[in-house]
Amino acid sequence: QAADEMLARLADELGPVLVLVNNAGMTADNLSMRLSDEDWSRVLEVNLTAAFRLTRDALGPMMRRRFGRVINVSSVSGLRANPGQANYAASKAGLIGFTRTVAAEVARRGVTVNAVAPGLIETELTRDFTGNGADANGSSALLDAIPARRPGSPEEVAAAIRFLASEQAAYVTGAVLPIDGGMSA
Repeated sequence: QAADEMLARLADELGPVLVLVNNAGMTADNLSMRLSDEDWSRVLEVNLTAAFRLTRDALGPMMRRRFGRVINVSSVSGLRANPGQANYAASKAGLIGFTRTVAAEVARRGVTVNAVAPGLIETELTRDFTGNGADANGSSALLDAIPARRPGSPEEVAAAIRFLASEQAAYVTGAVLPIDGGMSA
């Protein structure tokens, strides 16, 4: 209900939403055999179902205007296995399938639907993996698994999203752009 109210409020104040970035996400990590029904459902609700509802509600005005951009923020975990994240990986892989399907449905109406798949990005939530979690030599197993040997920045993710929202990306639809320093290569 909050999504419907938010889009209606934005449309009243600013006009129809023509660029939608679905960037909500959460984790509730655990091994599959220990994952609760609640943690499974909660992660899928936030990471996948919310994107579906917002996209569904935004598509009508986009198609009427024959212009729209939907960018879904998935994850490298939606492209490759990450033990302990079955619910998160399922939600982010589902977001990729949703992205590709909707892209095919609305392409002839001038609406593009794409996804970005960030890997390890340096934020407050990942600080233990990107800095404080390193050993005395400045190395960590996670950073060593990234061919670029560094985390990405929020600005690098934003630049990719900005491109996908632009006129220059009018012929890019149904794509998944990994922003992961080569993790998914």
